[in-house]
Amino acid sequence: MPCALRALLAAWLVVCALPVKADPVTAIAYPESRRGDVAEVQFGERIADPYRWLENDVRSDPEVADWVVRQNQVSRDYLDKLPQREWFAARMRELLNFERFGIPVKAGARYFYTRNSGLQNQPQLFMRRGLTGKPRLLIDPNLWAKDAATALDDWKPSRRGKYLLYSVQDGGSDWRTLHVLDVASGAVMADEVRWAKFTHLAWIGEEGFLYSRFPQPEAGTDFQALNYNQSLWFHRIGTPQSADEQVFATPDHPTYSHSAEVTADGRHAVIISSIGTDARHELHVIDLSRRARAKAGDAWKARALVTDFDHDWKLVDGLGKNLWFVTNLDAPRYRLVGIDLSLPDPQWRELVPESTEVLEQGAIIGDKLVLSYLKDAASRALILDLHGKGAKELALTGLGTASGFKGRPGDPETFYSYTSFNQPAAIYRLNLTTGESQPFAKPALTFNPADFLVDQQFYTSKDGTRVPMFIVRSKAAANAHRAVPTLLYGYGGFDIALTPGYSAARMAWLQAGGAFALANLRGGGEYGREWHDAGRLHAKQNVFDDFIAAGEFLIAQGISTKDGLAIQGGSNGGLLVGAVVNQRPDLFAAANPQVGVMDMLRFDRFTAGRYWVDDYGHPDREADFRVLRSYSPYHNIRVGADYPAVLVTTADTDDRVVPGHSFKYTAALQAAELGPRPHLIRIESRAGHGSGKPTDKAIEENADILAFLAQWSGLKVGE
Repeated sequence: MPCALRALLAAWLVVCALPVKADPVTAIAYPESRRGDVAEVQFGERIADPYRWLENDVRSDPEVADWVVRQNQVSRDYLDKLPQREWFAARMRELLNFERFGIPVKAGARYFYTRNSGLQNQPQLFMRRGLTGKPRLLIDPNLWAKDAATALDDWKPSRRGKYLLYSVQDGGSDWRTLHVLDVASGAVMADEVRWAKFTHLAWIGEEGFLYSRFPQPEAGTDFQALNYNQSLWFHRIGTPQSADEQVFATPDHPTYSHSAEVTADGRHAVIISSIGTDARHELHVIDLSRRARAKAGDAWKARALVTDFDHDWKLVDGLGKNLWFVTNLDAPRYRLVGIDLSLPDPQWRELVPESTEVLEQGAIIGDKLVLSYLKDAASRALILDLHGKGAKELALTGLGTASGFKGRPGDPETFYSYTSFNQPAAIYRLNLTTGESQPFAKPALTFNPADFLVDQQFYTSKDGTRVPMFIVRSKAAANAHRAVPTLLYGYGGFDIALTPGYSAARMAWLQAGGAFALANLRGGGEYGREWHDAGRLHAKQNVFDDFIAAGEFLIAQGISTKDGLAIQGGSNGGLLVGAVVNQRPDLFAAANPQVGVMDMLRFDRFTAGRYWVDDYGHPDREADFRVLRSYSPYHNIRVGADYPAVLVTTADTDDRVVPGHSFKYTAALQAAELGPRPHLIRIESRAGHGSGKPTDKAIEENADILAFLAQWSGLKVGE
């Protein structure tokens, strides 16, 4: 059962000013931000919103567009003068300039995989016949747009590999356009599907595919309108989208979302429905073997399997009448269950019980089950038979993240990747019959991973909770017990676990002489349902307390210099950074809130924001409003306090967390008296929430961020 939610709202702390470091430029003259007189009374409190006009879409509001141009000009003038910016840009280019592969997907005798030769803006998609066949280029997204901001998003070959279904992302938007490629000829077919979003790609044989879409939005509202009435559709190859068949919809429940997966044997389509970001689903199943024989109008008859939104259900796979799922029903850290659909009253049977570790996912490969676990936020993989017996552990080296393990029943071959903070992803081929694991693609590195220590330590949060944190630094600094400027990253929300992984930007920070720390805060998915519940809704303050305690620990343990702690977080992590800067401005030297949720009283008014009430609560309910009001970054800026240097980053095509959040927050920061450090915003064009960003843009953005954080945390290259 979920643990009781607690509202631990931190009192404001005494502000201790950090020593002001030399600024490479003179005092900044911020662009003027018109202050409006918008105010609303909510539950007896007058809430001023002077920058409401900055919520308007930059594409259609000339005043907002002009504000963006002026802000970028001021920020560009400042960032270009930072003394270490070019070093960071050059170093990241070196760190990214190696051949990188994605995890192969097998269909028939064909293997499909992505490859980036090094500094290509977008990875290309290749196919080869057999493991030793000659690679053949199928898709090159680098040819799609002059600014390289149109990306290959998801892709999936049909069962025998005759067709390739793929989705295209333009300018970082969450909207997707689906296309089909004939693999033999390499020709893109006439099939085109629009207005897909938050969709799986699920083939039904070679006949067609299932996908999820929303109704076409009204003109001009593509990037801001709320997303309602998602439904599931079938597209038959060779037909226009207007001929697509609606498979599943809930018009009486417009907030429900639906996606579909098809079992490896093609027998069943499993429809997974949700009502928000919480891992709580309903399940319906369509017997595809009966579809051809079904009467008109009854071809997509769905059988209800789970009819309450109480628990998480992750499809493992199906064979004939049997389905396997990973679920947190009666198991907060998840277990493996099965069900026999041929029975008149099928019941769940437990195959692998809950353990002390979190069971993340499972797959059936050959005649084996592969289960992926999280142990203190690092990966562990077990191989079992189809009855959940005879467990054997797959050997993984060190603290890292293993992912992939996709395949088919009857075929013992699978691929997986392994990565850590000091190790770019390497791809391995595993034969489950022999148990042998061999490299498929290992990166050629320009640095020695052994020069860096990847450590995990546990610290105590404000209420006594034990919280894990990964700490990465050079062995030279660790062995000398030398404190260095440190970059602390966090997220803490939506049941998402942060695990070890390689980043060229973080490695550049490490090579410059800094340390990197990743705190596994409550609200995430590192320890199952209880950990998530302990950091959301009325318990959200726990997340901020955990992050603040992480910063204090790093300084107290001599890992970070006292005045050299920089912080960073994106999306919900951007909210985290904004909130803790308000609560403890004395603790941090510099901050980078990325694409953050900054107005907690209006987040549910735009695009996907309505889903987030599962984690944040409802602004129109008084109890939730009181909590949201207490930590909302936009509403709690402490006028007169001495703030750290802040660089806000967002993008004009972000239709996940609309940029108005960052615009309003920045305007409020610049209008307040917050000390001499800079408070700037960097607004990327033709980019979104993060995915699909070209390599060139990613390097330029990260060079700006790292140089800014280095300047104000005291990090000097080579010292």
